Amino acid sequence: MQRRKFMQQSLLAGGSLLTASAALANTVNTNITDDNKPFQCNYGIHDGMFKNLAGPDFIEQIKFAYSIGFRAIEDNGMMSRTPEMQSKIGDTLAKLGMTMGVFVNQFDTWPVKTSMTSGNKEWRDKFIQFSKDSVEVAKRCHAKWITVVPGNYERSLPEGFQTANVIECMRRGAEILEPHGLVMVMEPLSDTPDLFLRRSDQTYAICKAVNSPSCKILFDMYHMQRNQGDMIPHIDKAWDEIGYFQIGDNPGRKEPGTGEVNYKNIFKHIHAKGFRGVYGMEHGMAGTGKEGELALIKAYREADSFVI
Repeated sequence: MQRRKFMQQSLLAGGSLLTASAALANTVNTNITDDNKPFQCNYGIHDGMFKNLAGPDFIEQIKFAYSIGFRAIEDNGMMSRTPEMQSKIGDTLAKLGMTMGVFVNQFDTWPVKTSMTSGNKEWRDKFIQFSKDSVEVAKRCHAKWITVVPGNYERSLPEGFQTANVIECMRRGAEILEPHGLVMVMEPLSDTPDLFLRRSDQTYAICKAVNSPSCKILFDMYHMQRNQGDMIPHIDKAWDEIGYFQIGDNPGRKEPGTGEVNYKNIFKHIHAKGFRGVYGMEHGMAGTGKEGELALIKAYREADSFVI
């Protein structure tokens, strides 16, 4: 009860942020657990994840998420939002003391382009301009991490030349972001075999070559389970270049506990190694409606309970 009163006072102090959806969260949380303390790991919700419990407005969903213990968000499409909405999200997070996770540098629609791997000056210039634009977006929404996907494999070039082209682009991006304390996190993906960046060791080598605190790995555990498995050893080997994690069980890309990945052990392992950054919840839900959202919250409470 004491914690709940404190949380409500904090919300009210932050510009009357305690709304109907945030109040609802107290009732919802009581149905899950008798404690609405923050999660031990910093899981970042997505827009729409609590649309049935908190309503369609993302700001209300953020307040709701705070009320039930989440302390971060991420928003892949932040660059496509209006500057006014970017600032509104950033202001809400600041008042609540929440962390903004990744948004995507949208220089490339990677399913149909080769982009960074080609060495084409037009694509390099486009990436540089979007990197400059991302600095302004990050200022408005209080972000630190920006997802970068180098694009598809360039079939006309040997892999070594493609790697060199990616390194050169990322060095240029790092020059732009480093003075602002921002970090590009490169994401190896499993969506299609045409994608260039697919493994943690491949991404690790590029980050080492770029040699900047503004170029790190986004270790999406869903994609890495599909592409290489053996999750904890790969995390350990790439550890000093990992800047961010994302979550999704496999198969299905749903919440922890719905597939084959032992997230209880993985969260415990990562936390024990000292990671205190954001774990992006980039996945769907096994269920639907309010019941599915409640099940998702319960799944995170259960997995998080193993963290020491």
